[in-house]
Amino acid sequence: MARNTQFSIAVHIMAGLAYGCGRHITSATLACSVNTSPSFVRRILAKLSRAGLVQTATGKAGKCWLAKDAKEISLLDIYRAVDAPKAFAIHTYREQKECAVSCRIKAALEKALAKTQKAMEQSLDAITLAQVLSELKRG
Repeated sequence: MARNTQFSIAVHIMAGLAYGCGRHITSATLACSVNTSPSFVRRILAKLSRAGLVQTATGKAGKCWLAKDAKEISLLDIYRAVDAPKAFAIHTYREQKECAVSCRIKAALEKALAKTQKAMEQSLDAITLAQVLSELKRG
């Protein structure tokens, strides 16, 4: 099963910017920290910028920095900024008409998964980037 890591990478990038204590950092520096390409980091930064979480200066010596204080940025803000997929998805296999479970499982799961998604988002909303940074600094 393929996993989407954009959210965790976005949090990594945001933590790197917060850890930089206000210094303007390049996408290349962030890419080294994440161990990925600067172009991938720039794509994530573009999403974070559109969401108003980071600011960027373009060009050869382009830099980026947090647009808000880390205390004002929740993990939910980052999750939504990168349009991360929902925690769980219902399969898309065609139902088997002769099977009652197959015919009803998707409807039955929708409510449970919506409740789970809401709980996860509430949890992310309660955690700030500053709290993540505090954990990083604790070691």
